[in-house]
Amino acid sequence: MTSRRDFIASASLAATGLALAPLAACSQDRPDPASPRPHEKPTGAIADIVPVGGALLARAIPATGETIPVIGVGTSGSYEVPLDSPEFEALEDVMKVFFEGGGRLLDTSPNYSNAEDVVGALLAGGGWRERCFLATKLAADSRAALEAQWADSLRRLRTDHVELLQVHNLRNMAEAMPYARELKAQGKAKYIGITHYLERGHAETARLMRAEKPDFVQINYSVNAPQAAQTIFPLAQELGIAVIVNRAFDDGKLFTATRGKALPDWAAAAGVTSWAQMFLKFTISHPAVTAVIPATGKPERQADNLGGGTAPLLDETQQAELVAMFA
Repeated sequence: MTSRRDFIASASLAATGLALAPLAACSQDRPDPASPRPHEKPTGAIADIVPVGGALLARAIPATGETIPVIGVGTSGSYEVPLDSPEFEALEDVMKVFFEGGGRLLDTSPNYSNAEDVVGALLAGGGWRERCFLATKLAADSRAALEAQWADSLRRLRTDHVELLQVHNLRNMAEAMPYARELKAQGKAKYIGITHYLERGHAETARLMRAEKPDFVQINYSVNAPQAAQTIFPLAQELGIAVIVNRAFDDGKLFTATRGKALPDWAAAAGVTSWAQMFLKFTISHPAVTAVIPATGKPERQADNLGGGTAPLLDETQQAELVAMFA
């Protein structure tokens, strides 16, 4: 495993070559065979872990023109930990790296066991709620259950509103979307959206994008599953819908596929020093993508992820090469 000293050295070298011109969200931690679970961090570990590069690129939300940084945080898996555990302490450091590195978007769900509790505790403990673009979801099968779930989400997240409220995997759209609209009208959610995570859900997602015209759509997209670029993304651009990408690492499978594999020759010129950065930069290089939400429970990986959100972006030839590489 790379030492913190080695990581900082490589991060510093990478930072010198990154352009930082700004532009006018994989929800699984990637596996580490040598250490399948987070472990106790060394005392003061956060002190010398810094984001690679500098300022994150940002993209505008079409509905309002508000901008958010292109690298967000997902919470499935990595944030489903006991509040009194070493894993939670590591997440405190992850959040510090994220917010101090310019991040804002944090995506969670009541379906991720206790992730909302963890997110609420982290935001309250770090004083980060006002800096956070907080997104959660509705996922219940009746109006009464939706209302109870929403009240519980606010309690667990320790807030009285969220920036984005999404209908999780298109579940119970007939009741969930009208309820989300009501909450938006009440000022409880600034934006509303819909989500899915598999290609088989793309057709129905596209139909509902046209029918409902949500502010956001969240969908899977990666170098080995690029189908959204042919269907969901053009429609989002046509309708003025923001796009959050999930599963950019294909639940960690892409790291297994690249173990021991060298980065392309042009990686350094693209400001890329790791496969994680490459996969994230691939997603945000599509102009329809507003943000991507990788999840990790390790601060050094959070810093590395942020490095995927800096200029320059990949050109179409580089993107096509990556797709062919993992086809």
